[in-house]
Amino acid sequence: MNLNEATKLIHQRRSIFPKVFTGESVADEVIHQILENANQAPSHKHTEPWRFHVMTGKKKSELGTFFQETYAAHVLGDDFKESKYNKFPVKMNKSSHVIAICMQRDPKASIPEWEEVAAVACAVQNMYLSITAAGLGGYWSSPGLMIEHIGEFIQLNQQERCLGFFYCGVPKVDMSLLVKKKPLDEKVKWYK
Repeated sequence: MNLNEATKLIHQRRSIFPKVFTGESVADEVIHQILENANQAPSHKHTEPWRFHVMTGKKKSELGTFFQETYAAHVLGDDFKESKYNKFPVKMNKSSHVIAICMQRDPKASIPEWEEVAAVACAVQNMYLSITAAGLGGYWSSPGLMIEHIGEFIQLNQQERCLGFFYCGVPKVDMSLLVKKKPLDEKVKWYK
């Protein structure tokens, strides 16, 4: 790979939402390779704090039901939106895999927590680049209520916490259009 190829891949990366997934299954081996690439992310003192809980098949459907039950139990009155409640199983059915993105805090707390979160985010960026290269779609969602309660559905280790969910699937259409970003010059200051 050269810099131009890497640049093209990075510029094609985007969030692709489950509403444009076909519902087709992606081979577990492809997801494993995506997670293997995530595992190559940098971390201070090699703490490697990323943890992934992969749900597919029946477990993914059960996750949709769990999200509905959690939403119904905690969102009451006028705050409850029937449309949101109904979207949970649809998102699961359209996705091939749903991955709970978690962070295992260094037990010694030898580095600041924000660095552990940043390392997990780097791992997720590797996932994004990998699904782009594979022609797949993906989206990192961070619904606070579900993050707070996911330990009731999957087994988290002590000091492990969920940072969101990564939905992965096959997009219906070619999603290779470049995303327009604000000019870099607005975000960089050079000092010489």
